[in-house]
Amino acid sequence: MSRIHHKQLSNGMWLVAEPMDDVQSVSMTMLLPAGVVSEPDDRQGVAALLAEMICRGAGDLDARAHSDALDRLGVQRSTNVETHHLSVSASMIGSNLAEALPLLCDMVRRPRLEPATLDPSRDLALQALCALDDEPQQKVFLDLRRRHYPQPIGRSPLGVAAHLESIDGAAVQAFRERAFVPEGTLLGFAGRFDVAELEDLVERLLGDWQGAAPAPAPASDAPRGYHHEQAETSQVHIGLLYDAVPEPDDRSVLCRTAIAVLSGGMGSRLFTEVREKRGLCYAVYAGYVGQRDYGAVLSYAGTTTPTRAQDTLDVLRGEHERMREGVEDDEFDRAVIGMKSRLVMQGESTAARARAVVTDQFIYGRPRSLDEQTKEIDGVTEEALRRYAAEHPPGPMTIVTIGPKALRS
Repeated sequence: MSRIHHKQLSNGMWLVAEPMDDVQSVSMTMLLPAGVVSEPDDRQGVAALLAEMICRGAGDLDARAHSDALDRLGVQRSTNVETHHLSVSASMIGSNLAEALPLLCDMVRRPRLEPATLDPSRDLALQALCALDDEPQQKVFLDLRRRHYPQPIGRSPLGVAAHLESIDGAAVQAFRERAFVPEGTLLGFAGRFDVAELEDLVERLLGDWQGAAPAPAPASDAPRGYHHEQAETSQVHIGLLYDAVPEPDDRSVLCRTAIAVLSGGMGSRLFTEVREKRGLCYAVYAGYVGQRDYGAVLSYAGTTTPTRAQDTLDVLRGEHERMREGVEDDEFDRAVIGMKSRLVMQGESTAARARAVVTDQFIYGRPRSLDEQTKEIDGVTEEALRRYAAEHPPGPMTIVTIGPKALRS
């Protein structure tokens, strides 16, 4: 029986908690409805600024005092902007949770957002955008996202430079007031804690919090297709993306298994066919990107031989399409073992479990235990996988390349 507890507070916020008796730490992930889909059209990047500024003073403490208070408690923390959420994550010794959680909640409910912190936060955000020129792999992923998904889903979490330069403190404050609300917020914990004590603490800190976020703007069409960005470099970066079943679909486990056959380790098809047999690239992989309302398969290859980039793309795409022909027994066994191994390792990390249970609450409407997920994988048969692969070949692909010459798509 699952020991994961989940309840909705009267203000609409979800609390999800998984006690882990064999650890001494506790981790927290809070998902706030302040992701890129909630940004105003002319303020893309305001979430990135807010994510940085809430780390620069909260409550009665300025930036230095607040940081020192968390450091004294050994709290490792971070913020991140995602598609649907702005996340606040933290890990610490379990015995320090009662003292640390008020400081973390102040970042959400009482951030100082002092004017002096805006320009340094803006500078960091602009530097992250400029750094993409030195990180072409990440640039490929962001371009794929922008071209494949409808807006605002396809927006970059880094924002738009022109927007970042024009956003003022009032715009950041207005976005916080609109998006930092309990309705739509999910708070997850995993590790060593007493559930009743945790519920009381959360109720005391967040029970009187009120508000609901407006619905995101309706989606617009995406361009998709092939896009090449010219770059005079000795490398070529290739990314492709195509639609798959969404995460809550019962077939998503079959999609994940198929991708594990393609890219589940050094014995997988992509590694063997693209890298080992043909020596076409130094890196190649694929992954399933599942969300509540949509799903996709992402694949990447990077080569230092531009003259063989076309071959790399052709073989990469061909291996995805060849999945419809079925899988071998050893491929199936290796994929399943790899998926279960990753679950086991996730179960040993409080940070991974805190993130997993709160993400499940958003995607599935309930948290899932490791046992449930293991049984789901055990329920996959070779015949079911072969049938899925045959019935769900890759659809139209969005392809992005960065390099000295465009490729045939």
